[in-house]
Amino acid sequence: MKTIAVYPGTFDPITNGHTDLVERASKLFNKVIVAVAASPKKRPALSHEVRISLAETVLGHLPNVEVVGFNNLLTEFTRSVNGHVIIRGLRAVSDFEYEFQLANMNRAIAPDVESIFLTPSEKHSYISSTLVREIASLNGEFGKFVDPAVKRVLQEHFQIT
Repeated sequence: MKTIAVYPGTFDPITNGHTDLVERASKLFNKVIVAVAASPKKRPALSHEVRISLAETVLGHLPNVEVVGFNNLLTEFTRSVNGHVIIRGLRAVSDFEYEFQLANMNRAIAPDVESIFLTPSEKHSYISSTLVREIASLNGEFGKFVDPAVKRVLQEHFQIT
């Protein structure tokens, strides 16, 4: 049986923490689909197309990883790609309550889709897209938290050098 896992997120922007999780998930599943959510209610800094393109660039070295944009219910999207697993990242204990609630809601909607949690390596456990955007917007040094391609796009976006 081929196992397809879906790793959803806004990826605004994709960070080294995201990459770490995808690399490890790619060793556990036959195929990992990185599902980039449109998330207009979150008002992302980067366009949906740019976030998809950056994820494709950053994750291009992983042959069993595909990047796909989506704008519907996650469980519907997961079923549409024949996925059976949703991967969620947990950086800290504070993430658990929300993620647990989300996993239970997804299970109620789609009992045939399982949620699993992965934790990033310690060196990436404190990185979040929100913090990276904030540091970048204030012209701070954020390059060690993201791929060089992401750094260039954020520098352009925030008009910094």
